[in-house]
Amino acid sequence: MLAYLLRRLAYAIPILLGVNLLTFALFFMVNTPDDMARMQLGVKRVTAEAIENWKHERGYHLPLVWNGQATGLEKATQTIFFAKSARMFIGDFGAAEDGRDIAREIRTRMMPSLLIALPTFMIGIAVAVTLALFLAFFRATRLDFWGVALAVALMSISGLFYIIGGQYLFAKILLLVPISGFGDGLDGWRFVILPVAIGVVSGIGANVRWYRTIFLEETNKEYIRAARARGLPETAIFFRHLLKNAMIPILTGVVVVIPSLFMGSLLMESFFGIPGLGSYTIDAINAQDFSVVRAMVFIGSVLYILGLILTDFSYTLVDPRIRFA
Repeated sequence: MLAYLLRRLAYAIPILLGVNLLTFALFFMVNTPDDMARMQLGVKRVTAEAIENWKHERGYHLPLVWNGQATGLEKATQTIFFAKSARMFIGDFGAAEDGRDIAREIRTRMMPSLLIALPTFMIGIAVAVTLALFLAFFRATRLDFWGVALAVALMSISGLFYIIGGQYLFAKILLLVPISGFGDGLDGWRFVILPVAIGVVSGIGANVRWYRTIFLEETNKEYIRAARARGLPETAIFFRHLLKNAMIPILTGVVVVIPSLFMGSLLMESFFGIPGLGSYTIDAINAQDFSVVRAMVFIGSVLYILGLILTDFSYTLVDPRIRFA
């Protein structure tokens, strides 16, 4: 198992390097350093001298990927790619265009994102799996029909409707929670409860349909028919056998959510004024701060690869037949 994990980590390095190179190429094919300087300084009345000064202050005066005028290793290190992208592999994200340290901002904003995303993830999974198992237990009944119809209706509604409607009803009309903002300490729960509730409700329709499909596929398998032939009650079959065997596809679907636990929700944090990583990314995009955007893309790639590795490892916990050499 250890050899497998080390091998997967080794595979992750060229993948991250490829993502880094692709992201770097896309950024600088769309915008040259001169274009970035004009956007930051303002298009009107920008002199060539001001552009050059801006580029020198931020290291954009260097060649992109290869410095033919340097000697030795400096041909590769004295470049924009090494200074702005390659150093992210050692956790050096550099500074944003406004001068603030990106790594410090990420550490500061990670906790608000986790306070929203982690409860949403855990409660959402628990509720969706429970409801899907309930519908599968009463399959082909009116309860199952109306449950699926409600799930389709919930997943057909835009997430913006849940956010705006929730703010209007619970914050503006009923005055139960603040409409936006974020607080520290025990008082912070008032700012968290509405985004978490909206996150759970907005995702429950799609998740219930997905998990119900998984459970229904399991009900037709041989081990379920064998358990029924032995006279086991239906509740025992569902909770002892079916749920455990359905965990592999569930875990596979969960991995795509792992990056959002740390990266935050772009819409949720922006609408609720939560100072997390999601709003940080939106603000960077609006400000054309490519240093921050590149850093967030890189972190998202790292988290997704780690999520895949953790998912493979979790397979061995729910299915003892799986072994990695």
